[in-house]
Amino acid sequence: MHNNLLAYINQHISSPLTSEEEVLIKAAFQPKKLRKKQYFLQEGAVCKYVGFIVKGAMRQYSVDEKGVEHIVHLYIENYWAADRESSIMLTPSKYNIDAWEDTELLIITRAEMLDLMGKIPALVEMIRIMDERNAIANQRRLNATISNTAEKNYGEFVENHPQFIQRFPQHIIASYLGITKETLSRIKKQAMK
Repeated sequence: MHNNLLAYINQHISSPLTSEEEVLIKAAFQPKKLRKKQYFLQEGAVCKYVGFIVKGAMRQYSVDEKGVEHIVHLYIENYWAADRESSIMLTPSKYNIDAWEDTELLIITRAEMLDLMGKIPALVEMIRIMDERNAIANQRRLNATISNTAEKNYGEFVENHPQFIQRFPQHIIASYLGITKETLSRIKKQAMK
């Protein structure tokens, strides 16, 4: 399991990890398995772990007062899953994160990650790159949500995340895009013509 994480880290840093650094990483990240629909984090709990997905698919979502789910993030292999606000601020999460498929993760607490970053400067570089990419992706998603048509958002989603189309059902993708499943169905029919 750790080889996937080590390969991911090495892809995001300028010089490869040393064998000593690899040993520290393997010791710090613990394996965890979730069955389909099992929670990684429940609303109201403080997010104690960051999870690196080795195998499987997960989703992060909130539930409104009418019981409607609103998907915030979709995760598959080589994605990191956590509620950053809850983890950093130590506040109760507004979100649920659950396994959409049987999932295998490597988990670490925030304190353990900060300790590891102090010992392995390459992790600081990796996290900086991840944070920059995350900020750009969030800005693009926000702009698309407020300025694009549903058709354009779906087209960009398919172009940028084709792997999600096979892994998540239509109602999950519709929620992620902020549209109804009926609207998504109509868009897909129009695209096929």
